[in-house]
Amino acid sequence: MNDTKEPIPRAVAAAELASSRPVVIVESPFAGKGRTEEEIRASMEANRKYAIDACVDCIRRGEVPYASHLFFPQFLDELKPEERELGLTAGYAMWSSASRIVFYEDLGFSLGMERAWKRAISLSFIRERRRIR
Repeated sequence: MNDTKEPIPRAVAAAELASSRPVVIVESPFAGKGRTEEEIRASMEANRKYAIDACVDCIRRGEVPYASHLFFPQFLDELKPEERELGLTAGYAMWSSASRIVFYEDLGFSLGMERAWKRAISLSFIRERRRIR
């Protein structure tokens, strides 16, 4: 109890707010398309921006989003198949904390999203398809 009348630290207030909202796993395209590395990276950047928009949509819905494809590519190289696979697999570790898996499909269903959809079915996770555009 805070008897000193001091404001609650922002981190504590944010944690309490987050704990009262459902956690959702965000699935959206990330792998880039193109003939050159430059085209692929430009496509990945567009997909990264879309994933951020999807997370903002979740926040507006009162949810706490987790998008592993915004986290792991910061230190794993998406263009190296073994590192991409590691990121995909590691992203699944957070699924047990989520109330549902949400699939943002404005840009279509990528191979990674199809894999996640099948995994969600096999593990009986609640799945939801969404659009923001």
